[in-house]
Amino acid sequence: MKHIYNDILASISKGEKLLAVLIDPDKIKFEKVSSFIEKVNTSIATHIFVGGSTVNENITDTLVEEIKRYTKTPIVLFPGGITQITGKADAILFLSLISGRNPEYLIGKHIRSISKLNETNLDVISTGYILIEGGKETAVERVTETAPLSRTNIQHIVDTAKAGELLGMKLIYLEAGSGAKFPVSKEIMLNVKKAINIPLIVGGGIRSKKQLENAYNFGADLVVIGTAFEEDESFFDELKAPSSVGHFPKKGK
Repeated sequence: MKHIYNDILASISKGEKLLAVLIDPDKIKFEKVSSFIEKVNTSIATHIFVGGSTVNENITDTLVEEIKRYTKTPIVLFPGGITQITGKADAILFLSLISGRNPEYLIGKHIRSISKLNETNLDVISTGYILIEGGKETAVERVTETAPLSRTNIQHIVDTAKAGELLGMKLIYLEAGSGAKFPVSKEIMLNVKKAINIPLIVGGGIRSKKQLENAYNFGADLVVIGTAFEEDESFFDELKAPSSVGHFPKKGK
């Protein structure tokens, strides 16, 4: 069994802040994988997340195998469906969409994934996934047929996160959605972080180093960035390792 979750806890206990680069199998061209991963390797990124809301079968398996050729950075599945499960990754976020009420994304798909997960050596990390309105309709909304939580009802978001923790989730993931017009707010992050005792992941709408720093300062233990790198790979140049910003961890190999 791989121990990605324990490694995350160990990094956080040392005061390190983590960064995951999200790669959507439907959006990256295979001929560009090597050059893209080269940029990841020279950045402050500590993890690679692989997944998307709608991904054709077998693409994830092939993509993870290709990524593995060029990096030792841990690869964590961020699946939108059962077909995105592959034992070639290191871990999987076992996502329960606790902000919604669609039983398929609360527990249904999880049950159907067990036989496939049992064939792997993945570190399965139960994750409370909370979708927060980010200024535009997201693919997650369309696929799961659930509405995001209002960004103004902070107490409801906090209570949802705490309920996830009390249900036994190992991570809480606040998601504004791919390409969000605005990221999760300072007030939401601060209040959720204060309420829970498990690591906090934040993603969606982060497009600058300043926004990344703000997310860390406001409580995020791990930040996920995808669209910003998809639209402009030069963003990696701002996140070279080692960084001059003290709280960024050095890249380990």
